[in-house]
Amino acid sequence: MLDRIPMTEKPGIAPAQAIRALIDEGAISLGAPLLDRQIQPASLDLRLGPKAYRVRASFLPGPGQTVRERLNDVLLHEFSLEQGAVLETGCVYLIPLLEGLALPKGILAATNPKSSTGRLDVFTRVIADGTRGFDTVPEGYAGPLWAEVSPRTFPVLVRMGSRLSQIRFRRGDISLSPEEMRALQAKERLVDTDQPDLRDGISVTVDLDGRGREHRVGYRAKRHTAVIDVEKVNGYEVHDFWEPVSSRDGKLILDPGEFYILASNEAVHVPPDYAAEMVPFDPLVGEFRVHYAGFFDPGFGHAGSGGKGARAVLEVRSHEVPFILEHGQTVGRLVYEKLAARPDTLYGQDLGSNYQAQGLKLSKHFRLP
Repeated sequence: MLDRIPMTEKPGIAPAQAIRALIDEGAISLGAPLLDRQIQPASLDLRLGPKAYRVRASFLPGPGQTVRERLNDVLLHEFSLEQGAVLETGCVYLIPLLEGLALPKGILAATNPKSSTGRLDVFTRVIADGTRGFDTVPEGYAGPLWAEVSPRTFPVLVRMGSRLSQIRFRRGDISLSPEEMRALQAKERLVDTDQPDLRDGISVTVDLDGRGREHRVGYRAKRHTAVIDVEKVNGYEVHDFWEPVSSRDGKLILDPGEFYILASNEAVHVPPDYAAEMVPFDPLVGEFRVHYAGFFDPGFGHAGSGGKGARAVLEVRSHEVPFILEHGQTVGRLVYEKLAARPDTLYGQDLGSNYQAQGLKLSKHFRLP
């Protein structure tokens, strides 16, 4: 039975080899053959299905109801993704995913946008039947998964099989105590600062210094651009979609509703036996937020897989009013969780990983300036 899969008996995040076991045992169903590199060191990429539904509003199904049952209440029209289709900015789409779940008792799942999805400002969440929350799948869940997709800045071309989200599987309470975080920092140097704030993870601050980059500290997305094909790597000129952003005296004024790509002041490291997740900082400190949470796979920034620490790229948006962001200001926290076992391949090792040893970097779709 699924509960006897060796890699999933221990508390922790399921590594790649455990995800393969979950597929073999039927806990993860595939609507199409598994793709090369679809399984990452501690996550599985989720693929869009053959049809999309344009809806007038986002929703959650709630207990006892399926997404499909609720779909008729908000449906505007449906269309095929088999030959590709453009998702327009400001619209909300609901798309069934090719992957489904039949989770065993004790195993939960969580989802996030892929890094490249967040850097395109494509708002993406995963919905399961009967749930009251996005991006979470309870233990024992058996049913389909749906992606809610809403491009915020750029129209995007997607097709059946496009990968916008990823899913991670976990068993048990695997959060690290402050004492465990301090011990891990001392052993592995998770962040390249001498006295990091390790309460509830690692404090991540923004780099607005600009030294060595002619004071360029980030990019701001342009409006009214051409369509971006999410499958096209190194296919677009940066200046057609982005304008460089400079800071003055370590400060940057965020304009309401604009989308920015910035970088962390710290270089971070995820050891091979751990995974990490970026979570938003306390919203009470200002009218901005790091727009998308994200997974950091085992080996991100790790010397053994081609990195020497890597900056976290920050997708930042202000809310209703202009907000002054300052160099070194805390914008998020990196929370570490232990894996059930070390993955057989780390991030950056023969996986075509796009963001190992990164600094300030746009998504993989843009050619380096």
